[in-house]
Amino acid sequence: MKLAFTKMHGLGNDFIVFDAPPGGPPSAEVLRRLADRHTGIGFDQALMLEPPHREGTAVFYRVFNADGREVEQCGNGARCIASIISARRGLGPGLLVMDSTGGLIRARVRDDGFVSVAMGVPNFDPASLPFEASGEASVYPLAVGDRTIEIGAVSIGNPHAVIRVPSIAEAPVDRLGPAIEHHPRFLKRTNVGFMEVVDAGHIRLRVHERGTGETRACGTGACGAVAVGRRHGLLGEDVNVDLPGGRLTVHWKGPEEPIWLTGPAEISYAGEVAI
Repeated sequence: MKLAFTKMHGLGNDFIVFDAPPGGPPSAEVLRRLADRHTGIGFDQALMLEPPHREGTAVFYRVFNADGREVEQCGNGARCIASIISARRGLGPGLLVMDSTGGLIRARVRDDGFVSVAMGVPNFDPASLPFEASGEASVYPLAVGDRTIEIGAVSIGNPHAVIRVPSIAEAPVDRLGPAIEHHPRFLKRTNVGFMEVVDAGHIRLRVHERGTGETRACGTGACGAVAVGRRHGLLGEDVNVDLPGGRLTVHWKGPEEPIWLTGPAEISYAGEVAI
């Protein structure tokens, strides 16, 4: 069977986007094979498009990490989907509503090629991640190996742990990322962000993504870091987030308001692959 796909990326956070095959999504084994950058296509996430599940939406999408596991949400992926759906329908700049396993997403395709998505209201309730804790707090101590670190925890439709570091260049992403991702207090594992605060409108960020490892950029990770930093009184409403792949911008007015993510969404190429 041949699978037609479009390879896309948002600041190097890369995806394959494809319409749902007749028999449902490819198996986890097939997705892992396709994700391999040496013998497959190579991607951080696979984004599968289905016809709308409810009226007033343009598409329903599902997200699979490079390890083949399905996850709830993907910010940069949502921006790429909005871009490709808008192009398919000849909509041009404007607003569209998409549906996903993680809920409804509003997207705004701009005339400069950038795409903004409203990623919902950040949820700090530990149960929303889920994360084992006696109650909601701004900071949680977390025992990792022989040391205890402090993290913020938030759901942006998917789980995020955020650690403030003095310099992302020296952050132990390779060591702490996997350890925190698989920490037993995160019942469904977690994404891990390492945040360096430059000033109230600027952070630097590296993200270890659940089931994938460190990526060039992570949209929900950028939102999670800004939400945690803003809750700690460190950041303003509008924040530039510099990641290894480039810059995203995040806008969040505060509690009970949706958080918006903006950045580029680009097509690399289209092709077919045997599955």
